Amino acid sequence: MPSPYRAIFSAPGSRAFSAAGFLGRMPLAMMGIGVVTMVSQLTGRYGLAGALSATLALAAAAMGPQVSRLVDRYGQRRVLRPATLFAVASVAGLLICAQQRLPDWTLFVFAAGAGCVPSVGSMVRSRWAEIYRGSVRQLHTAYSWESIVDEACFIFGPIISIGLSTAWFPEAGPLLAGGFLVVGVFWLTAQRATEPTPHPKEHHTGGSALSSSGLQVLVLTFVATGAIFGAVDVVTVAFAEERGHKAAASLVLAVYALGSCLAGAVFGLVHVKGKPATRWLVGVCAMAVSMIPLQLAGSLPFLAVALFAAGLAIAPTMVTTMALVEQHVPRTKLTEGMTWTSTGLAVGVALGSSAAGWVVDVSGAESGYVVPVAAGALAAAVAFLGYRRLAEPVPTGGRGEDDRHLRTDGEHVA
Repeated sequence: MPSPYRAIFSAPGSRAFSAAGFLGRMPLAMMGIGVVTMVSQLTGRYGLAGALSATLALAAAAMGPQVSRLVDRYGQRRVLRPATLFAVASVAGLLICAQQRLPDWTLFVFAAGAGCVPSVGSMVRSRWAEIYRGSVRQLHTAYSWESIVDEACFIFGPIISIGLSTAWFPEAGPLLAGGFLVVGVFWLTAQRATEPTPHPKEHHTGGSALSSSGLQVLVLTFVATGAIFGAVDVVTVAFAEERGHKAAASLVLAVYALGSCLAGAVFGLVHVKGKPATRWLVGVCAMAVSMIPLQLAGSLPFLAVALFAAGLAIAPTMVTTMALVEQHVPRTKLTEGMTWTSTGLAVGVALGSSAAGWVVDVSGAESGYVVPVAAGALAAAVAFLGYRRLAEPVPTGGRGEDDRHLRTDGEHVA
């Protein structure tokens, strides 16, 4: 492991909570694509599959920030365990209804309940922020590491989920995703020493973290960015099936995540300079432009190469986003603020997967890649329009009054 990464893990307990976070985040990469694969296997209806994936994402978008707000007030252990049990019970109901061919509306009811799944990535990042608060270099490396973990989930998650659902039985992928969630969350919440200190209700002022204008820009841009991801997932599965290699979709999507993983690993080694808002804008535009070559995809190998190149822009943009959230959101609302970005992605995934499923059903898989191109263009437009809000300095540094006496290199001012 390169020395900057080795250095951040010198903090007691950091290895254990990051490992738990990896398991807890696997469902993020497995559940949506697992449901798409399961439903398409059982019914052959990509429209229904995309709509159910969208319902999962929208439900998570609605519930995620509320769960994180409770976490900021009452702590991770008290909130995450019951929320996880409810989400897993809903996933079980979804699988039973699908296997028994019950009416479509029952699938949507349980898919909505599964949206109570917590944002495990935000929980882990808030632990890093608690450990290295005010140390910009260490936090940059820590957030880069967690971006690598995210992409590792997206490398292995689709392979496992699609592979099990196509080679074993259709419900296998989502079933295993639920198991990962339970193990990861309960392991994470068992680690009390690194759990961020809750901030009681009386310490919270100004309503939701979303009242921050900078966070609003990030969330709106991530709605469009999530539409890219959701559309790419659904269209790639259909593209592979049209060519008689549906299981290969997991490998192609893994290559997409691999590009992001490698970029994140390198980005974490770099001592970044300049305005985070500028780096973020460049990253969003790069993601948008990288969708254009997908229109030329005529084979799975070409598609894999194009998606690998597209993935290179993802992790650096995500890392910079977390840094911007910390700048624009008070400490007492940090977990909620981080979750709102995930919420934006979830809403976008819902819209993108649903739109892509409809286009695939009507016009075929190759036409479906128009959806991520349109979503990328929208993301770039929103990022340009909102750039000034992100570039403007925040009086409190976004971390609360206690952090005003910290320099950007993390040292206390005498």
